[in-house]
Amino acid sequence: MSAAQSVFFTLVTLGIAVGVSLAGVAYFRLVTLPRPAVGAFNGNDMVIMMGFVVALPFLYLALPGALLPPVLGLTLAGGLAVAYGPVVRSARLRWLLIAALLAADWFAARTAEHDPTHALPYWLINSTVIMLMAVGAANLNAQGGLRLRHVARFALALAAYDLFFATAVPITQRLFDAVQGYAFAPSAGLRVGDLGAVLGMGDLLVYALYSTVAYKAYGRSGLATALGLVAVFGALLPTLTPVTVEALTGHLPEIVPAQIFFGPAAFAGHLVLRRRGPERRMADVRPPAPAPASVAA
Repeated sequence: MSAAQSVFFTLVTLGIAVGVSLAGVAYFRLVTLPRPAVGAFNGNDMVIMMGFVVALPFLYLALPGALLPPVLGLTLAGGLAVAYGPVVRSARLRWLLIAALLAADWFAARTAEHDPTHALPYWLINSTVIMLMAVGAANLNAQGGLRLRHVARFALALAAYDLFFATAVPITQRLFDAVQGYAFAPSAGLRVGDLGAVLGMGDLLVYALYSTVAYKAYGRSGLATALGLVAVFGALLPTLTPVTVEALTGHLPEIVPAQIFFGPAAFAGHLVLRRRGPERRMADVRPPAPAPASVAA
């Protein structure tokens, strides 16, 4: 990896990781979601989410290439519609905007002259879709009552999962290769010529979720801690480790999962923050919004 590639990789990864975290907190500050009908989210919901995380890679790898974009597109459409209902209250307008955004993603992937993974419009549009999804999903959980201890345990479990599937059962790289270039690929990044950086949607969700819940739980001190952990352990260490290993051994690792660094750090950050006292609940931050009536136009 050249110096230019290393710098680009590090800066883009840092910008996206911190950017999605700040976007999650901005959404939290500006938008109040209705209280979930199923009650407050808790550790059981994290177990269910972890089950989806484990199952989805196998589903993606099993699906024929022609079916992958429709499945991903429908999943994103449903998630965006729920998460951004309070932002665009007109159901008709909301679905039109979602359809336009997803259509632009599909068009950018299909009309790229050669490989879509080297087309700038594809990366800009697809990254926007995936980051919006991560921010929305993070807030559905954060405002739904999820506590920082739940997110910290989830991040720690995700670290073990990523380590296992990157080494013992190496499907992480296969999954990455399988979805890249398709419309609605679950990743965000940027490629310019030989320079590139890509983050998975799971990583983005964890960063946005941890930062948003830390802010809800402990205010500015929680946010500062979370952003520091995201920057150092979610971006800098994962991007600088391959270069360091290559310099020491002459071998560039094929993949270095970010969560093996961030998961333990996130859990340690939770242990430090809880010394400040009990976490604030959503009701302590602001009263819940009533469920809005759907507006047709």
